[in-house]
Amino acid sequence: MKLTKYLRCVKNFPTHVSCSRRIKGEFVTALDNVFPKAYKPAAVERGVYKYWEENGYFSAKNVEPKFSLVLPPPNVTGTLHLGHALTAAIQDALVRWHRMEGRDVLWVPGLDHAGIATQTVVERWLRQKKNVTRHEIGREQFLEEVLNWKNEKGIIIKQQLKRFGASLDWSREIFTMDSRHNDAVMEAMVRLWNTGLVYRRKSLI
Repeated sequence: MKLTKYLRCVKNFPTHVSCSRRIKGEFVTALDNVFPKAYKPAAVERGVYKYWEENGYFSAKNVEPKFSLVLPPPNVTGTLHLGHALTAAIQDALVRWHRMEGRDVLWVPGLDHAGIATQTVVERWLRQKKNVTRHEIGREQFLEEVLNWKNEKGIIIKQQLKRFGASLDWSREIFTMDSRHNDAVMEAMVRLWNTGLVYRRKSLI
């Protein structure tokens, strides 16, 4: 049986317009134009996701009504696990439903620096792989090692989310230590302090 090279989609929000698009690319050639006996997710899904991204299906359209959601940013302490997959699947179902309802949807991806937790795993990695401590290599070198760790794990996490099929707007990707977001947190804390909504005191925990 020949593979029908069409993708049904819904676009031109806020009204539903069914359409068919001829698909060319990696996933069609990977299937050799014939339906395989068993489904080949790696062959199909990578090409479909690339097609979605190239056509801007996950970008906000600046129309009303709006719906936005922030992916709980995964820690860069390691790669994603089954719990992350569950969260991404639930949120993806929500944002896709809102898109089908005609809303302007923004789903924001990001990464969390995870502070002390990341420091701990990098220190452990340094001891195991290089037989050194953070004190021995010094502050600047250790920070460089942490940044390298973050970049390496961040790439893997992004690839994993794409393999999940998560319809995130990657043009809005954030990192919790970006200066823009640090400034926003500082501003929020100052306002909360000035209005008496946060305070410092000794208390049992």
